[in-house]
Formats: sequence, C-alpha cells, structure tokens
Amino acid sequence: MILDMTPNLFLEYPKCTTCKKAAAWLKEQGYSVEDRHIVEQHPTAEELRTWWQASGLPLRRFFNTSGMKYRDMQLASRLPEMSENEQLELLASDGMLVKRPLLVTPKGVMPGFKAETWAELLS
Repeated sequence: MILDMTPNLFLEYPKCTTCKKAAAWLKEQGYSVEDRHIVEQHPTAEELRTWWQASGLPLRRFFNTSGMKYRDMQLASRLPEMSENEQLELLASDGMLVKRPLLVTPKGVMPGFKAETWAELLS
C-alpha cells in the first residue's frame, strides 16, 4: 500500500531514549521529517487505522507494551477480547499507549526504531 502523504512523519515522545536515538539517526542520515509529539498531538483512530493497514503488521505491534499505562490497564489480557475498532479507539485515546517512535512514509509505516527498515522506508 502506497500512502499519499508528504512529508515523512516522525511521531515521538521527546523524553523517550529510543526516540532520541531515532531522531539523532534521522539527523545524521540527513532525512527530512515532520516531527510530531505523540502525546501532545496523539494520532486519531483514522490515522492509526490507515498506518496499521499500510504497515502489514499485527495491530498489537502498535501498542507500547513496555509502558506503564499498558501494564496498569492490564492490556495484555484485555486486547484479545477487544475488536480492532476498540483497540484503535484505545490507542487514539492516549499517545502513551502507542509504540514509539513511529515512522510514517509514502512507502510504509514502522512502529519502533530499526535503522535498516527505516532506511528502506525513507529511500
């Protein structure tokens, strides 16, 4: 699925160490991205649906499974019982539930930072 979006979008939580690492990598590589604070401007359910479908990944990969909110809400046991729409609405309700950093490009979407994959999506 080709996403008709420009520029490349980098969703991050600035205090997150992985996000800082990804931001530094983007700068070192000379990639131009639109930066978006995932908590202050959390993604909508519609955006998340589009990105999830474009990624080809299971929806659970978009959840920040190592986050306190995820654990506090006991989502590991609750998600299997929820519909896709319920999961997307939940993700859209709080940016801290979304796996970060999140890269959205015309070529695809990748939650979490993997330099090799990000390089492919940005080339």
